[in-house]
Amino acid sequence: MARRIKSSNLLFGFLLTVGAFGTAYEAYQCGKIGKVNQAILANQQIADNDFPYQQKFAAAYDQGAKQGYKHAVQTYGQLLETNPAKSEQAKIQFNVANNLFISGLVRRVNDDGSFQDEARYAYSQAKMAYEQSLRLEPTLGAAKFNLSLLHSMLAQNTKIPAKEQSTMELSNLPIGLP
Repeated sequence: MARRIKSSNLLFGFLLTVGAFGTAYEAYQCGKIGKVNQAILANQQIADNDFPYQQKFAAAYDQGAKQGYKHAVQTYGQLLETNPAKSEQAKIQFNVANNLFISGLVRRVNDDGSFQDEARYAYSQAKMAYEQSLRLEPTLGAAKFNLSLLHSMLAQNTKIPAKEQSTMELSNLPIGLP
């Protein structure tokens, strides 16, 4: 009986030691995650290299906040190359679309009220990114709202400039069908 008590004490002692080490490790991880969360909330760069995805995401967000829309879109594109989960891809596409949409908004409008080519391109890319975000995460309400806002803005301000008819004949062949 004494041998049985001794072996069960050894087993419980071993489990207690493993549990103590596991608790210490989890406390260490929670502390690291807490520091990353504080850096994100304070709009600071993440200094810990153990969280490269969050570090890249925060850097892209910071670039967009500082009006570096093109760089933000490129950084979000680098994040998409890491093959994140579908919900994360939807968030990235949403942020890409937001940066493109704002980039189009800061472009100037032509004298006749039509968009400049750069703005029109940014809006079309933003539309595709919002749609991709909604394909990945159909319940993303902010993407639905921003896409409807983009559609209403495009419907009001898109004017196609009239193209000039070319009167120069390039050869002596008649124009049209015989």
